[in-house]
Amino acid sequence: MNAAKRRWGRFGCVGVLLLFTAVCCAAPVPNAISAYIALASGPHDDGGIAQGGTAADIPSRMLTAYKKAVQQVRKYVPRCHGMNWPILAGIAKVESNHATGRNIADNGTIRPKIYGVLLNGSGQGGNTTVFPDTDGGKWDGTANGERAVGPFQFLPSTWEGIGKDANGDKIADPHNADDAALGAAIYLCGKGRDLTKRSQLKAAILQYNHSDEYVANVLGWIDQYTAAAKGPDLKNVSGKVRAVIEAALSQRGVPYSWGGGTASGPSYGICCSPSGKSGARIKGFDCSGLTTYAYAKAGISLPRTAAAQAGRGRRIPASLGTGALKPGDLVFYAYAPGHDSTIYHVGIYTGGGQMINAARPGTVVRLDSVNAMSGYAGGARLL
Repeated sequence: MNAAKRRWGRFGCVGVLLLFTAVCCAAPVPNAISAYIALASGPHDDGGIAQGGTAADIPSRMLTAYKKAVQQVRKYVPRCHGMNWPILAGIAKVESNHATGRNIADNGTIRPKIYGVLLNGSGQGGNTTVFPDTDGGKWDGTANGERAVGPFQFLPSTWEGIGKDANGDKIADPHNADDAALGAAIYLCGKGRDLTKRSQLKAAILQYNHSDEYVANVLGWIDQYTAAAKGPDLKNVSGKVRAVIEAALSQRGVPYSWGGGTASGPSYGICCSPSGKSGARIKGFDCSGLTTYAYAKAGISLPRTAAAQAGRGRRIPASLGTGALKPGDLVFYAYAPGHDSTIYHVGIYTGGGQMINAARPGTVVRLDSVNAMSGYAGGARLL
C-alpha cells in the first residue's frame, strides 16, 4: 500500500467572479445576470481548468527519470504493457508536484528530501490510521512511526518490496528521482497489467491510493500529459493557419500573466485575477493575449477579450461538437454556453483534440485537450 493516506486535493477553485466575465481577459461584468451565471455555474479556478499541464511544467531532470523508468520497467515486470511517462508524471504531479522547488542532482538525488506527514492517526493531512515504524527512520527520518517519502510518496514498508537501483549507484533510494520513478512503474505494473486499458490503469492508480477522487485527479493529469506527448500534426496545415499555430506553439513554456500579451508578444500583465493573482511582475500571456499575438502573425487583428473575439469570423456552434473544429479555429468556453457574454476563456485548436492554451496563473503556455475545460462554447473560424 502506498503512502497516500494523506490525500492531495484538486487545485483550489474560485467560485465568486463578480468583477470579471472573461477570466483571462479582465473585462468587467456588464450586468448582474452575468455575475449570477458566474456564481451559479459552479467553481472554477483562474482559467476554469481543474486538471492541466504539459511537459513544460515538469523539471527536465524529473522528466528524464520518468522516461528512463519506462525503459527499465520491463526488466522487472516483463508482462507489463502500456507504461509510459505521462502515467508516472500524473502520479508525481499529484504526490509532489514533480519535486518542484527541490534541487535535483545529475544523479537524480533530491534535496531537501520530501517527507509526508507522520501517519500516527492524528488526522493531520487526512491520516486517521496509525502506521508503526518499519525502517528505523532509514528513509523517513523518524523511528516514531511511518511517513511517505520521496517524489512518489512511498511508505518505507512499500519501498522495501519494490525499490530498485535505477541510476547504477547500487542503492535503491526513494529520495532519488530515477529510483523512485522506477519503483512507481513497478508498483503500477503489478504482476503484469495492460495499462493501455483504462480499467486496468484505474485499478493501478486505485492501488496507489484507494480514493476515487485521487484516481480522477491523476487520470486528469495523465490525459493532459498524454496530449502533450503526442503534439500536433501539422503535415496537412499550411498558409496562414500554419502561421497562427506555429506562432502560438513558439510561445510554449512562456508564463501565464493575467492581462499579459499583445500583438507584438509577451508583456507584463495587470492586477488582479479573481483569486488575487497579479500579472504585473510576470511577462507572458493570458488566454486572449496569446490568441491576439498568434493571429497578428497572419495579419489578423483581434479584440483583447475572449468574449469579444467570439464575435469575429464564422461562429461554430457548440451543438456541432468539438469534431467540427479545424486547425486554427478559436475555441471558447463559457459559464453559460449559448450566451457569449459569459465566455471566460479562449484557445487555438491544433487538431487531434488539442489546443494551444494559456490556462491560468501559475502555468505556462502549453498544449491541452479541448476537453480539459468545462463549458465548451463552440469556436470561430477566421481563416
